Amino acid sequence: MASVRKVFCAGKAQVSLLLRRRFHASGPKAIQVTVRDALNQAIDEELERDERVFMLGEEVAQYDGAYKISRGLWKKYGDKRVMDTPISEMGFTGIAVGAAMAGLRPICEFMTFNFSMQAIDQVINSAAKTYYMSAGRVSVPIVFRGPNGASAGVAAQHSQCFAAWYGHCPGLKVVSPWNTEDARGLLKAAIRDDNPVVMLENELMYGVAFDVSEDVMSKDFVVPIGKAKVERQGTHITLVSHSRSVGHCLEAATFLAKEGVECEVINLRTIRPMDTDTIEASVVKTNHLVTVEGGWPQFGVGSEICAKIMEGPAFNYLDAPVVRVTGADVPMPYAKILEDNCIPQVKDIIFAVKKTLHV
Repeated sequence: MASVRKVFCAGKAQVSLLLRRRFHASGPKAIQVTVRDALNQAIDEELERDERVFMLGEEVAQYDGAYKISRGLWKKYGDKRVMDTPISEMGFTGIAVGAAMAGLRPICEFMTFNFSMQAIDQVINSAAKTYYMSAGRVSVPIVFRGPNGASAGVAAQHSQCFAAWYGHCPGLKVVSPWNTEDARGLLKAAIRDDNPVVMLENELMYGVAFDVSEDVMSKDFVVPIGKAKVERQGTHITLVSHSRSVGHCLEAATFLAKEGVECEVINLRTIRPMDTDTIEASVVKTNHLVTVEGGWPQFGVGSEICAKIMEGPAFNYLDAPVVRVTGADVPMPYAKILEDNCIPQVKDIIFAVKKTLHV
């Protein structure tokens, strides 16, 4: 636990130093909300809306969560709705899956998705496959959520991105929010969905505030699972990303615009089912494609996008090969300078764009 709290503090420090750039939403009455508060409010509203919803995980109740996502919820809803569990991912994940099979709607928090490997049998064999194996008689309405991918200074065993891992498996829906709107809308949609949903958040984004409209703050607001969002229109090249890397793509696009290169930036939002139509439509317009992700390159999300474009109608519109920007194909080093070189940076995206466009 102490190491995870250290991660939390390190993450906060990184946010304050590196991630205070605001990405503004359009609209006359926008307000600023952090990703952390968006998640907290979404869980609160869904607990209030549906008595079948409950939350469980390590330190989610009396401690208010390792990252304070569940702050105040235990005091408001009590032990039956917000439950602290032992340090046994396989155990409490199994309890959550069983509860979902019995008609409840659990929110199962992993202190980090790296720990979900302890419970991957429950996630895949118990949750993902049951609806199919029961011939549609038993649904498993459960949300597995928590921080995913690299944080800051947590080395090899705490830095995996699970987007490709879980996105590989039929029976799961997998979402990966970037900003406040994504986090709030996708979590509410996941809780209401009758299928098991894996929600891959990013620890370094928890403390970042984004402008959101009053519509986003409505209790009825949801982001449809399986639908990407074009965050920036462009004509020369398409950048497709998810989670924290979306922000890097937008920064790269802003820089490149000064040099006359207009990038279209797509925020995937959902890994499975993937919104191939939005990507294809953009490639047809721009004729170039770069994918960006924090995970490893082999069998990654970018690899799947490349395959879908190659196999589909948009392939004939490409004027250059698709380029992938990914994490380095090594276990994550601890040293900061090595860590920075293992995670895609804005400069890496700019280099990939120029390479693709030959500029």
